[in-house]
Amino acid sequence: MRAGTAGFEGLARELAPVVLGALIRRFGDFAGCEDAVQEALLAAATQWPEQGVPDDPKGWLITVAARRRIEAWRSETARRRREESTAMVEVEPEPVAAVDDTLTLLFLCCHPALTPATQVALTLRAVGGLTTGEIARAFLMPEATMGQRISRAKQRIKDSGARFVLPPSGERAERMAAVLHALYLIFNEGYAASSGADLQRVELTAEAIRLTRQLRLLLPDDDEVAGLLALMLLIDARRAARSSQDGGLIPLDEQDRGLWDPATIAEGVELITRTLASGPLGPYQVQAAIAAVHDEAARAEDTDWPQILGLYDLLEHIAPGPMVTLNRVVALAMVEGPEAGLAELSRVELQEHYRVHAVRAHLLELAGTPEAARGAYEQAARGTLSLPEQRYLRARAARLA
Repeated sequence: MRAGTAGFEGLARELAPVVLGALIRRFGDFAGCEDAVQEALLAAATQWPEQGVPDDPKGWLITVAARRRIEAWRSETARRRREESTAMVEVEPEPVAAVDDTLTLLFLCCHPALTPATQVALTLRAVGGLTTGEIARAFLMPEATMGQRISRAKQRIKDSGARFVLPPSGERAERMAAVLHALYLIFNEGYAASSGADLQRVELTAEAIRLTRQLRLLLPDDDEVAGLLALMLLIDARRAARSSQDGGLIPLDEQDRGLWDPATIAEGVELITRTLASGPLGPYQVQAAIAAVHDEAARAEDTDWPQILGLYDLLEHIAPGPMVTLNRVVALAMVEGPEAGLAELSRVELQEHYRVHAVRAHLLELAGTPEAARGAYEQAARGTLSLPEQRYLRARAARLA
């Protein structure tokens, strides 16, 4: 079977967590097995475009990765005990177990011994199948530095004594929250890059959506997984309208909504509508509902801001945080006027965060105080490492000069 290079890469990444799970079940060594799977993926990237995808690509990857793991074991053994002769039976292709260990692997990558940033990196590597170089480029970090971070993460997991099993029921809810948060962070970094020349990193948003779809298949009755997937779809549907041809940022109220993806919006709206009716609300479901209200407005002026304000009131109750409060301030200003928003802005924590300055600037502009708005825009521009955001904020300030 032959396909384009992108098809080979997509298939290999889709199979990566299954292959890694099979190896860990067999050999029990996360770090060594993960390295072996990465080598197998590199071998597939080299051979499959030339030779075609094998009839059983998953079995092929498991066989190659198992051989790499045994070769590494032999090398390690030879170094430790050169006086002994070690013989290992060659690995033959074998039937692949029907067990899908992706969920177990996600829980392992989001082990509480790791920081959120490290959980994200390890998830991209082990579950997403990205190379260290790809992850490093996504986060504008030297490959060697990212490699050290991932190596330390695997060592921490080993030192913790973690086993390749689903966590006990008492820990599962907390670990599930970490899994969803890691996927959410991956998506956010892709949709609004925190630094660098690019506004968006499409490969990260696509990877976050792919992994969340995979998690949804594993946990079809989990409403927060469905909410997170709906949220990603409803936001990503606007991607084509969010930047100009030169890469500049276009805010939501100025976007050409004809460029929004109607099929993706329909999928997200249908998913969140069905989910909201099924059980208790979680923060990802509420955020998805807010995104749906935005996406269903044909024009910016048609946006149902009172409904959005009500949803932010609910979100602030179940998942309070500075960014939730800040977004609620914007909704309040759109319902009751910019002065009401400015009065409420003092409640927001992280007053020196550039997003707080950007919201203040926008509200001051709406309130008819251009000089104060210009200063706030300039202050916001100095606070972000994203070059497109800097250009946008400085352009708004210059327009008020």
